[in-house]
Amino acid sequence: MKYETVFILTPVLSDVQMKEAVEKFTKVLTDNEATIVNEELWGLQKLAYPIDKKSTGFYVLVEFEGAPTIVKKLETAYRRDERVLRFLTFRQDKYAAQYAEKRRANRSGKQAKGTEEVKPESKEA
Repeated sequence: MKYETVFILTPVLSDVQMKEAVEKFTKVLTDNEATIVNEELWGLQKLAYPIDKKSTGFYVLVEFEGAPTIVKKLETAYRRDERVLRFLTFRQDKYAAQYAEKRRANRSGKQAKGTEEVKPESKEA
């Protein structure tokens, strides 16, 4: 089964602490025989409404494939970690999976174009 999870981490974390938290949750998935398809760090974003008196949070998206029992273990890990403000995990149907693939392809295409433009031109003497 294909799944997608988005979680919001508290904004008071440093970049290192945020990456450690993301690694912790991806390790929960890989330890339970899930394969990570895609991982995106969306960065610090404004929340739609305050949560625990915080107006921003680090958004993270992880797409994975695994058994249905993995979701319960992952959400238990979210609930036990005080760094997580909110989370949402859902099973992708075929349309959501197709959309996610298109989005990843578009995103990687934009990144490739961006890196081509940034490359310095070689100067000949």
